Amino acid sequence: MVTTTTTEAPEFVPTVRASSQKGSSYSEAYIPALTQQCHASNLLLLPNGDLLCTWFGGSIEGRPDICIYMSRLPSGGNTWTDALKMTHDHTRSEQNPVLFRVPSTGQIRLLYTSQDAGNQDSAIVKQLTSFDNGATWSEPSILFGDAGTFIRQPVIILGDGSWLVPIFKCRAEPGERWLGSDDISCIRISRDEGKSWTEKEIPNSFGCVHMNIQQLKNGSYLGLFRSRWADNVYLSTSPDGLNWTEPQPTILPNPNAGICFDVLPSGRVVLVYNHSSKKDALGRRDGLYDDISDGTDTRANQAIKHGKEAFWGAPRAPLNVAWSNDDGKSWDWKTLEEGDGYCLTNNSEKKLNRELSYPSILIERDGTIHIAFTFWRQRIKYVKLGEDFFM
Repeated sequence: MVTTTTTEAPEFVPTVRASSQKGSSYSEAYIPALTQQCHASNLLLLPNGDLLCTWFGGSIEGRPDICIYMSRLPSGGNTWTDALKMTHDHTRSEQNPVLFRVPSTGQIRLLYTSQDAGNQDSAIVKQLTSFDNGATWSEPSILFGDAGTFIRQPVIILGDGSWLVPIFKCRAEPGERWLGSDDISCIRISRDEGKSWTEKEIPNSFGCVHMNIQQLKNGSYLGLFRSRWADNVYLSTSPDGLNWTEPQPTILPNPNAGICFDVLPSGRVVLVYNHSSKKDALGRRDGLYDDISDGTDTRANQAIKHGKEAFWGAPRAPLNVAWSNDDGKSWDWKTLEEGDGYCLTNNSEKKLNRELSYPSILIERDGTIHIAFTFWRQRIKYVKLGEDFFM
């Protein structure tokens, strides 16, 4: 029997704190929150040194009060600004924000998903734009209007200037309730700075979502995936960012939760992930949005696809940092944040969820590592690391 406790996240600490336990360069802070739930953060470093963090917040994921929020850590400062509400459509649940800066113009784009309640197969992708480093923003517009389109990971610019947006498609047959068992990954490519797009499917990527793409030091590209099967982190490679191999499991576990990686100037690949899988689960959930079900959805649960079914409820903890010195062929790892990772509920009103999940990572040219992640769905926690963390 699984037991739960009602507990509060640690008191918000507005300024960056240092800790010698994780290296002399380690520091941490909880980003100010305006809502009961905070989840799915994403970081962007601006040329002036400011660091932006965006996430979604509200009561419970999937409800129409879920909107996008943002905070800023000014260059040279140690205090995150108060959170600002970025989106205001209270008819849909708006989630998974991704920040992207256009090098040629300095324009910042905030991409995010917008869906009908807990129906991820209804999601479209919207965007806001800013020409003043995020001080003011446009009204929202639709970027990808085909239902079931989801994003999570950073936009990549290829050597020829093409934009590459990793997407995953949340698919369900008519009369089925989406559960994730038929999701696939694709890339959307624009060669005219977002005016038009083409699409390529990642071969045999069933169950592999949240594709995160980075260029390696040798010029090729690495893609890492979350697994709907809650078994392992999956890996794909590409010589040009456009043509990808079929995803294959790595030795690293995954509980059907977000991952994120970047590459140090040395070429070392650094991944933040949950070192757990369905093997560690004490229970399972029927789906992601059980907490908002009101009994009116009469659709049948999604059938098993491709001989497997999505697994929900594996613990989303501990949160680990893994690194590879051979482009993902082998890995070492170290714990960043301990916890039991209880996530058999997304209920932030009752403060039951204790996941440490959905990391965002970016690495500066000097090797400084910035990470943000979900802390118990009540806060976004920010940490800064140096390379001494790996010693």
